[in-house]
Parts: sequence; structure tokens; C-alpha cells
Amino acid sequence: MSALIDGKALARSVSEQTAETVRGLTERLGQAPGLAVVLVGNDPASEVYVGRKVRECRKVGMRSTEHRLPAATDEADLLALIEDLNSDPTVHGILVQLPLPDHIDAGLVLDAITPDKDVDGFHPVNVGRLSTGTGGLVPCTPLGVMMLLDTVISDYRGLDAVVIGKSNIVGKPVAMLLLEREATVTVTHIETRGLSEIVRKADIVVAAAGAPGLVKGFWVKEGAVIIDVGITRVALPDGTTGLMGDVAFDEVQHARAVTPVPGGVGPMTIACLLSNTAKAAALSLGEARHRLSV
Repeated sequence: MSALIDGKALARSVSEQTAETVRGLTERLGQAPGLAVVLVGNDPASEVYVGRKVRECRKVGMRSTEHRLPAATDEADLLALIEDLNSDPTVHGILVQLPLPDHIDAGLVLDAITPDKDVDGFHPVNVGRLSTGTGGLVPCTPLGVMMLLDTVISDYRGLDAVVIGKSNIVGKPVAMLLLEREATVTVTHIETRGLSEIVRKADIVVAAAGAPGLVKGFWVKEGAVIIDVGITRVALPDGTTGLMGDVAFDEVQHARAVTPVPGGVGPMTIACLLSNTAKAAALSLGEARHRLSV
């Protein structure tokens, strides 16, 4: 029977640490650290995500401001708002909720956020800092993945890790973080041949393909540690719907440890967003180095 890696419990612990950090920052800043959340349009899932982020932000003592714009908002107007937030000293973190409407270039908008306020960690400067091992603000989900792994693994040197999925948001950053720990990393994608054989050799499996039930039990060797980033709503036999990860959970009980879906990576993503916002506030005071240990 594999051990469950409890993302909810770890997220609570990370948020408690962030709340303590925020109390100190509030005293030194003269006000609570501030996160600006920008939502364009009324995508239902985005509405839910933004609501959760704002609530959790306030729980740790941060200020949160919402900028809700209509779906027809012009790209230039959105960029002007980003510029205003960049220059506002009371805003320490900026989060633009994705997806954006089709007429807006998401890459252009994310690139417009100043790197030290880019709490999502998507700006090319932060990506470059990560790839060269000089830190910056690390994308929230990959940061959460590493924290979850750290509850089980103390020494990554020489371990074989497979990352399933090469997205800029999860797959590539996770691979770079694992490389920083001296793991031997293989990144797979939709064109990878012999995926099951590759996964079968892995000590660590990070599944982030968005393909429910992709990783079967016979793919996973005994004693592997599995982080399931995927989460997809699927139809159930009884006619209802439910959430499923990329891993066939019931088939991997021979693994050393595995994250559940839900309750694994998801809570950590928001906890790491709060942690990043606190770090961005510290950067504004010159108190945080760009290098970040995870």
C-alpha cells in the first residue's frame, strides 16, 4: 500500500509559515503586502480560481485587490493597467488569470509584468533565472511539486525522474528544479515513443499531461514516488462527473508514495502563490535574494 502525500496538510503548513512572514513584512512595510489579481471576462472556472486565491490571500494577512474587466477589453487597455500596477509601490505581486480572451496576446501581457512582481513565475526573466539556477520567482505548481516531493525524498542525487508533459507552466520548470537537485531527468511528451518503458525505470514520476488515467500500474516500478499534477473532469459510470488525475490511482498501490486527485498538487499551487507574493514583498525591501532554495 503506497503512502498518500497530503497536499492539503502541507498547504496549510506553508500558509501558516507565510502568515508569519507576512506579519513581519507588514511591520517593516508599514502595510500588508499587496497582491493584484486581474480577471478579463467571466470564464466560470477562472471566477472560481480567482475567488479562492483572494480568500486565501486574506487569510494570511495580505491585501488583495481585484481588477475585473469585461471580455471585450482592448489589449492596449489591459497593458496600461499592468503598467500602472508595475509602478504602484503598494502592489507587490501581480497575477493575470488565464485564459485571456482570444483577441489578447497572453504572452505579451505576461511579459509586461515586472519580473519581481511576477508571482506566477512566467516572465522570461524568471524562466531564465530558473534555468540558470539563479532562482527568481518560481512557478507556483512546480514549486508545490518539489515541496511535496521533499516530504518523501531527502536526497535526489542520481535518482531517475520522468516528467510527463513539456508545458512551460509545469513540465519544463519541474524538470529544471529536479536537475538543480542532481536528479537525472527525462522529459516526455505526446511524440515520445515507448513511454511506458521509460516510466518503468523512474524513481520519481511527475505526471502533467492532462490525460486522465494515462499512467497505468504496470508502468510504475515498486517504490517509485508519484506526483499527479493532472486534473480532468470525467463522466462516471453512475452518470455523474468526477475529477481524475493522469495516474490510474488504484493501480499504483505498489508505489512508495503518491499524491491524490484532488487534494494533492492543487492546494499547494495556491499556497505557493501566497509564498511567492511574500517573497516579492521582501524583494521590494531588498531583503530577499533572487536565488531560491526549493
